Parts: sequence; C-alpha cells; structure tokens
Amino acid sequence: MGLNAIPLTVLFGLLFVLLLLSAFFSGSETALMTLNRYRLRHQADTGHPGARLAEALLRQPDRLIGLILLGNNFVNILASALTTLIALRLGGEGAIPIAAGLLTLAVLIFSEVAPKTLAALHPERLAYPAAWLYTPLLRLLWPVVWVINLLANTVLRPFGIVSQDRAGDSLSREELRTIVNGSGHLIPQQHQDMLVSILDLEQLRVEDIMVPRHELEGINIEQPIPQILEQLRVLPYTRVLVYQGSIDQVIGVLHIRQLLYASLQQPELTHNDLRSVLRKPYFIPKGTTLHQQLLNFQRYRRRSGLIVDEYGDVLGLLTMADVLEQIVGDFTTDPADNIPDVQPQPDGSVLVQGGASLRELVRTLDWDLPLDGPKTLNGLIVEHLQSLPEAGTSLMLAGYPVDILQIQDNCVKTARIRPLEKRVTG
Repeated sequence: MGLNAIPLTVLFGLLFVLLLLSAFFSGSETALMTLNRYRLRHQADTGHPGARLAEALLRQPDRLIGLILLGNNFVNILASALTTLIALRLGGEGAIPIAAGLLTLAVLIFSEVAPKTLAALHPERLAYPAAWLYTPLLRLLWPVVWVINLLANTVLRPFGIVSQDRAGDSLSREELRTIVNGSGHLIPQQHQDMLVSILDLEQLRVEDIMVPRHELEGINIEQPIPQILEQLRVLPYTRVLVYQGSIDQVIGVLHIRQLLYASLQQPELTHNDLRSVLRKPYFIPKGTTLHQQLLNFQRYRRRSGLIVDEYGDVLGLLTMADVLEQIVGDFTTDPADNIPDVQPQPDGSVLVQGGASLRELVRTLDWDLPLDGPKTLNGLIVEHLQSLPEAGTSLMLAGYPVDILQIQDNCVKTARIRPLEKRVTG
C-alpha cells in the first residue's frame, strides 16, 4: 500500500539518482586506480589537498576497493528492485524481463562504459573530488568494510595471496628505460639518451671504455732529465704517467703545472725534484662498473685511474671524461674525430686500426658488432678466425666484409671494413 502510493515520477527520479551514483562509483574506481602514481606523489608533496587524500586512500587499496564495491553493489541492487517495482506498476509481471533488459543496458552504458572511459582519459578530474567523499565515508562505514575485507582475505588466503603483499613502487632498470623512452615530447631526445646512458652505467665495466695499455703514453723516470723534458714538451697532456722501467711500474702522475712550479723554484731539475711533485697513482680493479667508478672518482677526488687485473698488471687508463662521454655523448660531431683509429675512405669503406674499441665503433658509427666478447677489433677478428691473422685475409665479420691490410706483432694493425649499407646498395 505504501509503495504503490509513491508516484511513478518519484520512482523514476530515484532510479535516475541511483544510476548516477552507480556511475560515480564505477568511474571513481577507475580514476583512482589509473592515476599516475609518480605524478600523484609529486602533487601530494607540493601540497595538493585532493592528491594527498587520494594517495592516503591508495596506500590501502583493499579498503578503498571494498568501500567502492559496497556502495556500487548497494545502489545497483536497489536500482534493480526499484525497476522491478516500476515494471509491476506499468505492465505487471510480463514487463519485468523488459525492464531488466532496459536496466542492464542503461547500467552498462551510463553507469559503466561511459564513466569508466571518461575516468581513464581524465583520471585526476574525478579521482581528486572522489577522494574528498571517500575519506569520511570510509571512516563512517569502516566496520562494514572491515568485515567485507576480512571475508575476502579469508577466501584469498588458501591461494597464498595476502593483502599486505603488494608490489612496491620501485622500478627495475628496464622499466625505467621504458618510461624514459615512452616520455615522447615531454623529455627532449637528447635528454632521453642521457638518462638511458645513466641507466646503462651499471651494465658497463671500466675495461669496456678504457684507453688500452698499448695506447698509453708516459715517461720513464730512468731516462735522463733532458730527454724527459723533451718528451714532456711534445706530449699533448696536462697530466702524464710516470713509470720506472715499464708501464706496469707506474710510480705517479705528473701535473705539468706542478713541474713548471718546481722548475721555477729549482732551475736545474733532478730526478728527486721530479719525484717530489708526483701524485700517487690511483688504481681501479678490473670489473668495476662505471656507476661505481663514477662514485669512486667523486669520493676520492680523482679524475683518472689505472685499471689493473688480479695480478696487478696495468690493462689501461680510465678518465672522468671517458665516463662523462658515456652519459652526454662524444664532445665532437665528426665520427672520424671521435675515434682517431677510424679513417673514412672515398669509396665508402672505413680503415680501422686493430686496437679500435668495438664499443666506440658501435656507439659512434652505429655498427652492429657483438659486445659480449672481445673489446677490440683485433680481438674480434682473432676470435672469429681462431688463429693468428695474416695480411690479405678477407672475412665476413658480423655481416660486415673485412679485409685485413696490415699485421704487426701478430696483431691486426689496419683493416678495411665496408658498412652494411654500402654492401646492400652495391
């Protein structure tokens, strides 16, 4: 008697309100769950009130989802009951299936698809206002939500799922790489390359980019002073290695400025004067990652170091500039300038010294060479041939035609390489 006395206009009005509430619960759930967590954290840290509330709710998503589903299911069930009542009033029991179909269509379009699509496209517009409502509502309905979550967690526990075991916000190196590469116009391409290069520092070792031993230049302190001064005059460095007998016996690093100061104090330089201005050499163990070595350079206030193996033999030299070039790129634009061991030829081929770094060839000339084995072109050729190379030998190396032109001390001194694009068009 009481329900039949309610006018149909009021019932339709209540049904419309319930559909709006269902749309709100569905859309706000999607909006809150699709928020960019890093943007949310940034906005919360800068004082955005809606972002702070949303971040607090998302710290315990099981409670938030329980609250949203409680409200959504309540209004949907109430809407279904109200639709049944309206159908009975309008057409009797035969109208109930028609009303159920129309309600399903209305809920699907207006309370699910449309609001969730809007929320997925513009999550912050709906999530932040919703957080203002859900925060007090969660406090009010906490006993009911707690019981619902308790029962739900009890069902999940046999499957080894615990609500507290959530994946953290930390990202792996590859995930960070994907984020950087997918930033599009938000980060300039040059900056993207730098960020990716920083991530790669953990994968590279100091020997991957070092100046190899055979390219090191220094002075032998056992030589006469006039000969040492003449050698220092022609060397294009401000810091010079000083060794005794062989490069494996480095005794220090000489800064030309310190030598100049010593010569002003003592016009007739002696070997003892030279030793007095040497700085103790800094050694880097083979296998150290570039990321760790960058920190070590900063910690010990050094700009260069000698890389040594487990036996203490010198393998090469690493400078701070070498590490920085891995991040910001080469400081010159001409590939031939970047790699002195490379000489482009008029026919499109390239003359490459055997000691050229494979990583430099790949990074600067964009060649596709294997980097998981030998570090130099000579090493790669020897590994491929499995024998000592001979001048005049031609081979296909990783798909590149290679002609060995000169051999010195059983090593490739010069080779001619034809890039892949030249081979294809030829």
